[in-house]
Amino acid sequence: MALLDKHAILEKSPTLLLVASLLVVSIGGIVEIAPLFWLENTIEEVEGVRPYSPLELTGRDIYIREGCYVCHSQMIRPMRDEVERYGHYSLAAESMYDHPFQWGSKRTGPDLARVGNRYSNAWHVDHLSDPQSVVPESVMPQYAFLAEVGIDGAYVDDLMRTHRLVGVPYTDDAIAAARVDFRAQADPDADTDGLLDRYPGAAVANFDSRPGVSEMDALIAYLQVLGTMVDFSTFVPDPSR
Repeated sequence: MALLDKHAILEKSPTLLLVASLLVVSIGGIVEIAPLFWLENTIEEVEGVRPYSPLELTGRDIYIREGCYVCHSQMIRPMRDEVERYGHYSLAAESMYDHPFQWGSKRTGPDLARVGNRYSNAWHVDHLSDPQSVVPESVMPQYAFLAEVGIDGAYVDDLMRTHRLVGVPYTDDAIAAARVDFRAQADPDADTDGLLDRYPGAAVANFDSRPGVSEMDALIAYLQVLGTMVDFSTFVPDPSR
């Protein structure tokens, strides 16, 4: 009761309440912001994590543009029900090249952090074109129009330069080869040695089975890389992190 009486002092004094509120908000802000100054020390480096290829990066922008993040998260929490359904819990390093990150906060649809290689390219085409044809209870809208929109990657090198400004380690050679890599990833008959050297494990395919490169190709290329960069069969977490 004595503690409640002291709390009443704050409630009866607007000035004192304002000062106390500012103090609490300031402490909370410092606790949240201060660790960011040592961000490099808080992210455990994990073998295999790499920047997105030009086509994957373009697909990621399409993913954001169409609002996919509103209904799908990309962060598996370290809880039993999560890891049993989706796979290994998400690592901070897996999002180190995401600007902005796609962790999300709502799951109208399932988490996509480990969706890469889980379904075939044909399944993704069917699912994006007519979601209810593969998941009858889905409330997802149709994105068939993505296959009709051709893209040539004319500005993908500029996109990569922009990401380099915020810390993504794209090299000059990678940026110079961006347009070639963009087209090669969607063409299984192309010379992809350079592409795979720069972006190990990148999926190479005519994702939508149509001539040319479409927004559908780019989006599926992005989806197929999610969760595939780290080999969790050999991954051992650093207990000091």
